[in-house]
Amino acid sequence: MKILNRDFFVRDTLTVSKELLGKVLVHQTPEYAVAGRIVETEAYLGPEDKAAHSYGGKITPRTEIMYNQGGYSYIFAIYGMYHCFNIVTEKQGTPQATLIRALEPVTNMEFMSEMRFNKAYTNLSSKQIRGLTNGPGKLCIAMGIGKEQNKIDMCERNGKDDIYVYDDGCKGYEIIASPRINIDYAEEYVQMPWRFTIKQNMYVSRK
Repeated sequence: MKILNRDFFVRDTLTVSKELLGKVLVHQTPEYAVAGRIVETEAYLGPEDKAAHSYGGKITPRTEIMYNQGGYSYIFAIYGMYHCFNIVTEKQGTPQATLIRALEPVTNMEFMSEMRFNKAYTNLSSKQIRGLTNGPGKLCIAMGIGKEQNKIDMCERNGKDDIYVYDDGCKGYEIIASPRINIDYAEEYVQMPWRFTIKQNMYVSRK
């Protein structure tokens, strides 16, 4: 197992987004550890990207973390109740990030099941099993990720609330590039093929 270091994240965002596929995202605290394999990502290339929160070089209390060096968590709320987990990319001052859109559960599915459905994993229907982590808001609930995990340095361990990504050598999958989801406001950037998925993985989210 190789934990990804700063050098992995401080690179071209499209490259990072594709190469994150197949890697394993971990959220670890003294109380629990949970992990899922990344099967879907979306790249956001602000400030020129009209779908990015940093479009136009915007700096706000929410987006300031995007201007840090790659390897930090960027978490924001949607619809006033769900969270989305992103990883900051590129060098300091270049506000780009990769959204983690879907995971395939790897460890501690019982924890995920209790968090998502308040029931034991063995009692889930096949639809609920697929629905554990097949969307950005869903995976954050299942992984116990919320606003408290914003701005975590994923390249350092603190022993209290760690988020990191490791490479276990998983290969042999085909990557599909397609337009990103739910960005109808982004004008000509709607059709940019900056969403990356592992072909035929059942945990990939649906439009």
